[in-house]
Amino acid sequence: MGFSTQNGEVIAQSGGRTPPPWRARSLLRVRTVAGQVFLLQVVIMVLVIAVAVAALVIQARQDTTNDARTRSLDVAETLAGSPAMARTITGPDPSAVLQPLAEKIRHQTGVDLVVIYSRSGIRFTHPDPTQIGKPVLGPTAPPDHPLTRTIQTTDGLSVVSYAAVTRTGGGPAVGSVAVAITVHKVEGMAARQLPVLLGAAGGALALSAGGTALVSRRVLRQTHGLGPVEMTQMYDHHDAVLHAVREGVLIVGEDGRLLLVNDEARRLLNLPADAEGRRVTGLGLEPEVSALIASDQPASDEVRLTGDRLLAFNKRPTAPYGGHAGSVVTLRDTTELRAVTGRAEVARERLRLLYDAGVGIGTTLDVTRTARELAETAVPRFADIVTVELAEEVLRGEETTGARPVLRRVAVSGLDREPGSLGERVRFEDGTPQARCLESGRGVLQADVHADPHWPALDPERAERVEAHGIHSLISVPLRARGTVLGVVDFWRSRREEPFGEEDVPFAEELATRAAVALDNARRFTREHTMAVALQRSLLPRELPESSALETAYRYLPARAGVGGDWFDVIELSGARVALVVGDVVGHGLHAAATMGRLRTAVHNFSTLDLSPEELLARLDDLVTRIDRERAAQGDDEGLIGATCLYVVYDPASGVCSMARAGHPPPALVRPDGTVDFADLPAGPPLGLGGLPFEATEVRLPEGSRLVLFTDGLVENRERDIDVGLDVLRGALSRPGRTPEETCRDVLDALPPENAEDDVALLVARTRVLAPGQIAGWEVPRDTAAVSRVRADVSRQLDEWDLAETGFTTELILSELVTNAIRHGSAPIHVRLLRDRNLICEVADGSSTAPHLRYAATTDEGGRGLFLVARYAERWGTRYTPDGKVIWTEQSLDGHGPGPGGDDGEALLDQWSDADW
Repeated sequence: MGFSTQNGEVIAQSGGRTPPPWRARSLLRVRTVAGQVFLLQVVIMVLVIAVAVAALVIQARQDTTNDARTRSLDVAETLAGSPAMARTITGPDPSAVLQPLAEKIRHQTGVDLVVIYSRSGIRFTHPDPTQIGKPVLGPTAPPDHPLTRTIQTTDGLSVVSYAAVTRTGGGPAVGSVAVAITVHKVEGMAARQLPVLLGAAGGALALSAGGTALVSRRVLRQTHGLGPVEMTQMYDHHDAVLHAVREGVLIVGEDGRLLLVNDEARRLLNLPADAEGRRVTGLGLEPEVSALIASDQPASDEVRLTGDRLLAFNKRPTAPYGGHAGSVVTLRDTTELRAVTGRAEVARERLRLLYDAGVGIGTTLDVTRTARELAETAVPRFADIVTVELAEEVLRGEETTGARPVLRRVAVSGLDREPGSLGERVRFEDGTPQARCLESGRGVLQADVHADPHWPALDPERAERVEAHGIHSLISVPLRARGTVLGVVDFWRSRREEPFGEEDVPFAEELATRAAVALDNARRFTREHTMAVALQRSLLPRELPESSALETAYRYLPARAGVGGDWFDVIELSGARVALVVGDVVGHGLHAAATMGRLRTAVHNFSTLDLSPEELLARLDDLVTRIDRERAAQGDDEGLIGATCLYVVYDPASGVCSMARAGHPPPALVRPDGTVDFADLPAGPPLGLGGLPFEATEVRLPEGSRLVLFTDGLVENRERDIDVGLDVLRGALSRPGRTPEETCRDVLDALPPENAEDDVALLVARTRVLAPGQIAGWEVPRDTAAVSRVRADVSRQLDEWDLAETGFTTELILSELVTNAIRHGSAPIHVRLLRDRNLICEVADGSSTAPHLRYAATTDEGGRGLFLVARYAERWGTRYTPDGKVIWTEQSLDGHGPGPGGDDGEALLDQWSDADW
């Protein structure tokens, strides 16, 4: 026995036998069902076509008569309604006018007869002129309304239409118009179409016969050549088996209609008597059952609840087995499995809830938010109301101490409104379920809260609130993680009638355990975040130094995700100058904060060298590169990824602002009139790339201008492009006359950093300029005799400034500095005094060699002058310029400053001398 395919069907073959006998049977054999169907359909088609042709002929005849009526009546009414018709009929010679008109209309419209006659029946027109003037046959009175008559004439069946002719203003008819046409003139078209109709009928007959043959062949193949008797026997056997089995069977068509249903399926599904032929979705079944039966997806032992029965459904498509597209569904009653299935469904729901808890609890590292997620996850799938109380130490990120910590309620879910106790301290009296669960470390079940007479007495206030909310069942579970008690969670039931059972306690403990791990992670993050914030605050300036050059204000806002590496600083430099610094270290956390502290300290150290902005950034870049290289060599994955910095130096004596940046946004320059520009400053590479130079730019600012330095977190985030942020910032800064403090408020109002993902550092400085009377300067020739003239000029200037008390010290310092410049320096030599908060002395020369202190030998005759400068000045140092160097000192204006220190001064003077210049 073998199988082969033919015409898409599988045919059984047995060795070399011929195909089954039904294949060779003729379609015309009446014994088979297919032959009977073929002959019956051919006869029916012949009769249908014959009747259709006859109907078409009759309909054509009728349509022809109607067409003749319509044509004749239209001509009669049109002619009778002509405006001049009544006047012509009553005129002196109607026939002379109307006869040519009537003939013309007759020829144009194709009618046979157009007769116009008077009220008395005398003809005015006729195709036969001999009939004009003679009376018409039949009624002569004009008709009351247009009418049509069909008469038999010698030319055949004719249609005559009559219409009365009336005057324009109304009144009795003055005559009539009669128009006649024979029907055979109109039916010519129908006659011409008859051969076409007969040909179409023949074609339809041939097509129908061919289609009938194909259908009969299909029936022959589907019935496998069975005769009526065999078909009847097969149907009887099929019907007996279908309705005798104790399993429901349904066959659903491709369009979702129920094609067949047996008695068992009708009983199990409680189907109506007329269910067959109706759509499955309209039988009143449960939505899940209807969707399962009507879908095109197979199913195996799918259990569905239908009424009070649990039915197991199996579904397979019918198309692969030779049937029409659709599906067959079998179902059996499995009600006895309902209890087992119910418990399995509860377990499945619990597992699903635990999965959702793992996903939904701990989405953030915020302790309060995590507690709220726990409460929201359990309501309403496990409890109707959930309250969470956490230890105060947990909220601060600290470890809890003792088994009964002080608790605060941080989350409530399931109540229509937030309770007033949210955020307040909660105390549980001894003996309450909450206190017992904290002591035992296990969940405590109170299946019926009203059944315990002790609890209301121990805590009457809480018992009253429980009664007010209709609560009847409770499970209290401690929140423990890594052996530490973090708090307690209470699961309450009020709207659900079913109380908690013993089987609910392990699930509540598992849910609380998972939440406790997330809470402990959040607590640890809170602790680290607090430490990072404390570290960062300690590394940032606590207050800005007061300066006569700039009026400053600042804002620093840490990111939502944690402490970042943004920093700012205001550094006093020599010559009354001030440096403004803003930087940004990539990343967040302790690493970023510590790196920021190192960079801020480095900037302070480099600024004491009075380096230019571009040189300072170059040295800072070398430092960052070295740090990064050291971390990489140690295998530290948290190596410095990058940093940016903006360094600005403002000189109040000239109003010139020198600046350079390393990958940082440029500063905003706000003129006194409110004009805002962003400095055209070369960007420079971020710190840490190494090997690339930095460029500085100088800008002269009028007094009262504002310098605005900021980090990118102010103007850029995920929802806002940096260009948009800069435009908003420009608008916020365009208000003239604002103080730095007011400017900070304006900027943060326009660019609120709510839920910022990056730190925000903002530094605003308003410029001041030293008055010309606060500055004095002299050119000094390279001659030691000029020293005395410098002392005299300086003395007079100090008298003008009312600083005579500082005269001796100032003359001493300048004498030493000018003498050293003349001896060891080069021209030009310039002396400048600045009267600011301190008295500043500067001696500039063209040499780039700087002095430094060293021990002087006992036999050295000189070299102690620089030591005197260091002892009598509060500060001193060297500043390099493109043309040489500047030695500067600072003294207090009252003349009181550091001195030689009594008897020890001479001993110290003997130990120091000037070094090489």
